Amino acid sequence: MTYETILVETHGAVGLIRLNRPKALNALCDALMKELSQALDTFEKDDAIGAMVLTGNDRAFAAGADIKEMVGLDYMDVYLGGFISENWQRAATCRKPVIAAVAGFALGGGCELAMMCDFILAADTAKFGQPEITIGTIPGAGGTQRLARFVGKSKAMEMCLTGRMMDAVEAERSGLVSRVLPAAELVDEAIKTAAKIASLSRPVVLMAKESVGRAYETTLSEGVLFERRVFHSTFALDDRKEGMTAFAEKRPPIFRNR
Repeated sequence: MTYETILVETHGAVGLIRLNRPKALNALCDALMKELSQALDTFEKDDAIGAMVLTGNDRAFAAGADIKEMVGLDYMDVYLGGFISENWQRAATCRKPVIAAVAGFALGGGCELAMMCDFILAADTAKFGQPEITIGTIPGAGGTQRLARFVGKSKAMEMCLTGRMMDAVEAERSGLVSRVLPAAELVDEAIKTAAKIASLSRPVVLMAKESVGRAYETTLSEGVLFERRVFHSTFALDDRKEGMTAFAEKRPPIFRNR
């Protein structure tokens, strides 16, 4: 497909999506979110793709939702129209892993979009924040909910009530990002990481992702039970047998995604 607000590439078994509104610091407009949803759908359906990377540019992952699209709206416009509902949650519902590679600003909707991904790799230039309070509103795409789950109530409350930005070092220390990398290495490392994931058994990757995600949706006892049932189910897979046999025989496994 031809896109106007994103750039799409494939790197072996990895799908790469770049947000591409550089003059607007990749502000998340409706057109961009629709195209992002379409690109994620395409990669989800492509059997050759095992994992995805979502990134922006050196200045910004995404500096927030596009305020110009919101300034003239009223309550009934956003409520009846389901504003930031359609297409905005697609990254969070992908079955295949999605890695956010964040350099520069990830603010407001940009921070929320990064948190929808399975994990975040951050450049040493990255800055995260939920500054909606400074323009008279609050986060609306999960910012108050996901941020609190990542960094805890106190820090999330401070950021949402003051609009303070968090740099990459603090973000890693707080559990928001998994690793901090030099900006020049960010996208290459994200693709390398995604390629590693894509080289593993696809059904087991999906099961592992679903199980970790379950931890945020249920109690510990129910989560452990869910994990155990999924673990048991791996014993029906050819890939489980191949993986353990290869380990015992001291050779690399050959996964067939079955």
